[in-house]
Amino acid sequence: MRRDPITLFDNGTHKCVCFDSLVTGGGVQSNQFVIIDNDQTILLDPGGDLTYTTLTLEIAKHLSLKSLTYIFASHQDPDIVASLDKWLLHTNAKVICSALWARFLPHLVATYLSNSHGVKTYERIIQLPDPGDFIKLGNCKLMAIPAHFLHSEGNFQIYDPVSKILFSGDLGASIVDDANPVTNFEEHLPNMLGFHQRYMISNKINRYWANMIRGLDIEMMVPQHGRPFKGKQMVNQFINWFENLHCGVDLMTQQNYTLPIG
Repeated sequence: MRRDPITLFDNGTHKCVCFDSLVTGGGVQSNQFVIIDNDQTILLDPGGDLTYTTLTLEIAKHLSLKSLTYIFASHQDPDIVASLDKWLLHTNAKVICSALWARFLPHLVATYLSNSHGVKTYERIIQLPDPGDFIKLGNCKLMAIPAHFLHSEGNFQIYDPVSKILFSGDLGASIVDDANPVTNFEEHLPNMLGFHQRYMISNKINRYWANMIRGLDIEMMVPQHGRPFKGKQMVNQFINWFENLHCGVDLMTQQNYTLPIG
């Protein structure tokens, strides 16, 4: 069941809004986020066709779509940017993504958009270098943080220093149908474990990320799927758990690489 947008932070000039439960039927529940600072706005991981129509209607309650400044794509998955052609057509926003994916995203844009509507995809893509960068939004600077192989080889997260929220993409994702904050970490683990064991690449990368992220003042960590981690204690519980998690190639054996029989 669709819910009203959730305001994660609002100090009068800087606002973070979460849109959840937009996907119905067999699709994976997905969270989309908008950050507004003064007269500029960024949409994080807008999603695919399953979210587009409902998301635009909800966003229109807060701002004009034409005034959207940026669209941020943490990585290239369909549930992240499959609706890119529609966003390019109906907004003037520029797309921010890893330099690794900048050449691939135009494949999502139908040829008729470029030919009939003059959508210049390449000209509207801002490429992030591997070490990350700052994104000036209104009077603040968001931080694009490298999170490569968590789970995409070109992957970024957004840290907002005003709200102190880490928008973590697929990291911290859980297979649930709502975006209510986690209240009991141990009880929540079964909702995350299988996903992280399969979709995250290795404990080596987990430890690199944990060591980097501890340098930030984080009050909330919100993934693209499922429930957020609210408060420093809950955020640190996730970091400590993930730092010690064996996943991906750590769990692969020769048995995973045998030819099918039959």
